[in-house]
Amino acid sequence: MPTRRSGTWMTVPEFCTEMAISRSTFDDWRAKGRSPKCIRLPNGSLRIKRTDFDTWLNTLEADAA
Repeated sequence: MPTRRSGTWMTVPEFCTEMAISRSTFDDWRAKGRSPKCIRLPNGSLRIKRTDFDTWLNTLEADAA
């Protein structure tokens, strides 16, 4: 996986790059409730809180074990 940025919020393209997935895969996961929690900004773009991403990723790791 690519090196992580240390910001508080991730954009969807940053999430997709880090997970090595396409935007359409992200949209599919989000529609099915399988993505980390997102917020919509007033300009319409989505953001993912880094802590929500880390929690989501840890849950995936625990489920795989």
